[in-house]
Amino acid sequence: MSAALGRSHDPSQTGAEPRARAGAPARLLPDAVGQPTSLREHEARYGQLPHFTSAKERALLLDAIEASGLRGRGGAGFPTATKLRAVARGVRPIVVANGTEGEPASAKDKALMWANPHLVLDGALAAAEGVGAGEIILAVSNAQPRIHGRLGIALEERRQAGTTKSVRLVAVPERFVAGEESALVHFLNGGPPLPTLVPPRPFERGVRGAPTLVQNVETLANIGLIARNGPEWFRRWGTPEEPGTVLVSVLGAVGRPGVLELPLGLELSELFRLAGGFSAAPRAILVGGYFGTWIDAASLAGLTLSGGSLASVGASLGARSFAVLPEGLCGIEQSARVARYLSDQSAGQCGPCLFGLRALAAVLEAMTAGAADARAQRTRLPRLSAQIARRGACAHPDGALSFVESATRVFAAEIEDHLQGRCNRSHGRAFLPTPGGAPTR
Repeated sequence: MSAALGRSHDPSQTGAEPRARAGAPARLLPDAVGQPTSLREHEARYGQLPHFTSAKERALLLDAIEASGLRGRGGAGFPTATKLRAVARGVRPIVVANGTEGEPASAKDKALMWANPHLVLDGALAAAEGVGAGEIILAVSNAQPRIHGRLGIALEERRQAGTTKSVRLVAVPERFVAGEESALVHFLNGGPPLPTLVPPRPFERGVRGAPTLVQNVETLANIGLIARNGPEWFRRWGTPEEPGTVLVSVLGAVGRPGVLELPLGLELSELFRLAGGFSAAPRAILVGGYFGTWIDAASLAGLTLSGGSLASVGASLGARSFAVLPEGLCGIEQSARVARYLSDQSAGQCGPCLFGLRALAAVLEAMTAGAADARAQRTRLPRLSAQIARRGACAHPDGALSFVESATRVFAAEIEDHLQGRCNRSHGRAFLPTPGGAPTR
């Protein structure tokens, strides 16, 4: 190795703080709004990236990632070292850096790629050496031309310096399911960006039939840091069970919406304080994105930024986004819009997704509109749920169902108000983003 694992070069101690993050660590987001950082400036801040070219060095890197406790930052939270080891057992593997971020309630990956493209590339290069891959594909949504430009500049700088492997930057069509790993592999193999039936999973047979590591860009950036500083450094923030920092998107009724870097285990009250506090009395918070869960604002007390804590109220970190619904807006109307968006974003490959989600959205819309048969429509929900749950070809129907079920539970009073034609909350204003229209299948 060109440098030893465990050498501490802590970027959070340099004094650089991105916007709206006072008191938080600054490992991943040193400058969220500044000009592009050159490779020289990047290495001055973080130190040079070690190389892991021998079998012993690769084993040391994988051991360090395992000891760090790093889990995937894309939503599923799978142990990163386990995934890397599975790919490393294959022949001529490929690494795919997943920066598609199709989740409308999340901006964390876009913020990272804009603010710190070289750290993402560091992680991809370290992961490639760790699994023995000679090719890296960096996948970004085609709706983000500025991010493409930013990454392209960083790649060209590394090519001129002779410090990069074969890295290919690919634009992926924007849609909710495009970032699912089998969908991304399917697109890279020439098909549409839709999930495919598994097994085989990408780590077994992925891009061009090779074992493929599909890893979220935030996860890779953390690998770049662990490769330099080791697992003990990584564990300085977070909790023993859930170590490290995470990027969190905060939107809605807060003083400073945006992306924060925060340690796992932080109290949610502190999270919202760092986001500028509530700009209006909160009615509910959507936790984890559009596959996430609505929780009543009254349930916030004592909760922390951790999977274990959120599980106590039936939620999970998911996409690590927190959307604050103000008291004056109608939550069931906002949820009906998202349910229709998720239905429109269906891959259309199985009945539970194609027909079940369409029916769910129709029920919410009927209740919101106060339709004559809305009360009868509402009674369909348990039957629809049973027909959808765990029956889909991919995770899309289950994720959408989780969102809808939490909405009908948290906004039960609003539903009843609509059924009786007396909801006095504001309607019509879009609170949660639903980009584009129904995609072409």
